[in-house]
Amino acid sequence: MAASGVPALFVDLQDMLSTASGGLVGFVLGLVGGGGSIIAVPLLLYVVGVGSTHLAIGTSAIAVSLSALANVVNHARSGRVKWPCAVAFSAAGITGAVAGSSLAIRMPGDQLLALFGVLMVVVGTVMFLKKDAEGNPDVRLSFSTARQLLPLLLAIGFAVGALSGFFGIGGGFLIVPGLMLATGMPIANAIGTSLVAVTAFGATTASNYALSGLVDWRIAGFFIAGGVLGGLTGTFAGRHLGKAKGRLASAFALFVIMTGLYVVWKGALPLLTGPG
Repeated sequence: MAASGVPALFVDLQDMLSTASGGLVGFVLGLVGGGGSIIAVPLLLYVVGVGSTHLAIGTSAIAVSLSALANVVNHARSGRVKWPCAVAFSAAGITGAVAGSSLAIRMPGDQLLALFGVLMVVVGTVMFLKKDAEGNPDVRLSFSTARQLLPLLLAIGFAVGALSGFFGIGGGFLIVPGLMLATGMPIANAIGTSLVAVTAFGATTASNYALSGLVDWRIAGFFIAGGVLGGLTGTFAGRHLGKAKGRLASAFALFVIMTGLYVVWKGALPLLTGPG
């Protein structure tokens, strides 16, 4: 028996499922470049067997944050991170993430799960419609441009941070267009810069949940380890798939939508049937 009273065989199985689930999220992130973190919570709930929506969100937030941090390095080395914009956007978003995660912690798990499912459907739809966009690669936040850029960076940063904290996700699918709207930077810079914000928002959300005892550190460790391996595999596969990546991204978007509908049903069912 494990120290917690759970049979050791089950603990081992749960560790393997945590690693495999993290590997799937990391593989998707490495292969199609985004959206993978949105399936972390359903995987933790329905595959790993985490006992509550809040615990799954708190645990996934750590994995999302560390995954983004690992990817920041490569983007920074390639010069795709607009650091002043990233700092301003993240600073405002951290405040939003504290507010959003604090609200979510107080919300009943079934309601939060149903709303999360709705978000998945929205994310999957956005992934279908996502297109590359051109912008100004020379844009930067400075004393001379602060009057023009800073208000939108702070406002959009706070709003996206609040949503990220509420749902316990990285929010990259919102951060990227938010940065492009606020500054006019190209999508390549927006993706690199967004990872700084994803790291900050995820760490803030995870810390808030951890203070409430809503993080399973053991599962988080195995999930992250699997995510690292999956990310390397997905990146390698993505380099050799060429045009097939677009079809895979569309297939994954459909998977996200279908999973979201299932999550909505699971979350709404107790609300519809009532107690007992």
